[in-house]
Amino acid sequence: MINMDVFHGFLEAIRHLPEMAQPTAMTDAERVAKAKSVMRAKTDRSLALDLEACVNCGYCSESCHFFQSTQDAKYSPSRKLDLLRRVHARETSAFAPIKRLFVSDITVNDLKEWQELVYDSCTECGRCSMICPMGINTARGVNVMREALYEAGLAPLELTAVAQEQAGRGTVFGVGPEQLQQTVDLLRGQGIAIPLNEPRADVMLVTTVIDVLLYQDALAATARILNHLGVNWTLRSKGFEAANFGLLAGSESLQKAATQRIVDEALAIGAKTVIVPECGHAYPALRWDGRLSDGQSLPFEVLATAEYVGREVSAGRLHLTPGDATRKITYHDACKLARHGGVMKEPRAALAALGMDVRETSPTAEKNWCCGGGAGAFLINRAEGLRHKAWEIKREQIDATGADTVVVSCGSCRLNFMAGAEKVQWETKIESVVELVAAQLPSK
Repeated sequence: MINMDVFHGFLEAIRHLPEMAQPTAMTDAERVAKAKSVMRAKTDRSLALDLEACVNCGYCSESCHFFQSTQDAKYSPSRKLDLLRRVHARETSAFAPIKRLFVSDITVNDLKEWQELVYDSCTECGRCSMICPMGINTARGVNVMREALYEAGLAPLELTAVAQEQAGRGTVFGVGPEQLQQTVDLLRGQGIAIPLNEPRADVMLVTTVIDVLLYQDALAATARILNHLGVNWTLRSKGFEAANFGLLAGSESLQKAATQRIVDEALAIGAKTVIVPECGHAYPALRWDGRLSDGQSLPFEVLATAEYVGREVSAGRLHLTPGDATRKITYHDACKLARHGGVMKEPRAALAALGMDVRETSPTAEKNWCCGGGAGAFLINRAEGLRHKAWEIKREQIDATGADTVVVSCGSCRLNFMAGAEKVQWETKIESVVELVAAQLPSK
């Protein structure tokens, strides 16, 4: 059961994040120079092709939840790469000497304007990239813009504050090893066995600040499932935090440092599998971007919790007791899991085993609409109204299914659904895959 006082306390902490940030002092010229340096360095052949391939067809706008919910042309995904295009045209394109004659240079005011476009109004959900007839990877371009703005000291203060905390103190929202121990002790007091800091284990589970503070039932449910399966697993105090605010803010160095903590602990215990919690961005941060210090691929498998549970159900190793067949549920695909990661059939296999009436939204799976809260957008205070408008699209699609429950596999999605539901008094229940599965484990 979610403690709503803790939820509201978490929202209040978000409101005060800007006060915690340590802004970087730079002249306007220095900010522009740093941003352009990142843009030039990141514009490889693939990105250059993307920047030059846009034919302004508008399909990306039709696929974007921020554009569709506002009908404001400034939120068109293709426009979000315009600064990158200008720098490329002037400095890295084949005709740069000529284009410099009529393409204006970027300014610090441009950078400040683009902060809203690549942070507040883009969750890097990838739907525009999937729809684009030219195959332009807009999400990657937006990520490069975030890196440029971060290096220029122009990332949102909320994301800067948490990224600085994670890098400097090794905590997120004040949650570190001590707070993890307290939550583990609490769950152990409920009779749930949770191995902590075991020297060897086949499976290493990582969690997030959200689960430690708010969604403790999700952590408990994952532990119960692993214990039910007889898995040799552990949590590690020095590498438990899956949330990666370097990735969200746009700092490549901080992103790598946060990932390295997890990698080091997994290597230390000889883990064969690392299970990422219900956290959308944590999945690609480790699975797709994670590397060994020498750049080699990780020697262990990385799975999302819903992916792992679905695999075990499909393989016949995890049997569930059928639940209420009259209960109507629908599944919300987290963008980073489904569209970016291909994790679609596994959560559905788990939900099908529950014996409930599972209904799909339209569209669904890889064409699913984003809830509007991912990629750190939920933490940006000024984006609240825009984020809620985007969420309304998702709410309408869920209402159309007639489901009484929406099931999620991402903590950020869950936060955004909860905030949206409270704002409009939405009565649809919001559950997580892992909690529903754990609730129907058979007795041994």
